[in-house]
Parts: sequence; structure tokens; C-alpha cells
Amino acid sequence: MVKFTVGQVVTSAFPFSDLTTQKLRPALVVAIGDFEDIILCQITSKTYSSSNPIKLTAADFVEGSLPVDSFIRPDKLFTADQSIVH
Repeated sequence: MVKFTVGQVVTSAFPFSDLTTQKLRPALVVAIGDFEDIILCQITSKTYSSSNPIKLTAADFVEGSLPVDSFIRPDKLFTADQSIVH
């Protein structure tokens, strides 16, 4: 099993809030849970109206990057099995 660390940017199929579909997108690892669970925070390149987006730019990465400046959405959390996170 791949080991993830808090603060790492990964990709995962992130579900829409109505659970009808999902989209592969980057996500920030915010916690490692029990039983192979990992808690992720959605990252999006779209601006949106919220009082708490966190801007993410290429300068924020020690290694790797995202294709465009993006926003971490602390209001969009998702718990996933580590096997579906890349």
C-alpha cells in the first residue's frame, strides 16, 4: 500500500455532493484515518464564491506542480480508501 502524508497533493475520483457522479481531480491530504482511510480536501482551478478558499500556486510545491493556479476548498472534504488515491 502506498503511504501518503498530510499536506501531500494527490489525485482521486472526487464525488459530487449529490453522489450521482464523480470527477478525477487533485486533492490535499488532510488526515490519515484508521482502516486504510484517507481524508481529502478538494482542489479546484475554478474560482468560486466562498469566504475561505486557499490559493495554491506553483511556488507552494517543493516538488511537482499543478497545471494552473488553483484553490484548496476546505469546505469540501471526502473520506476515501487509500486504494483509490493516486
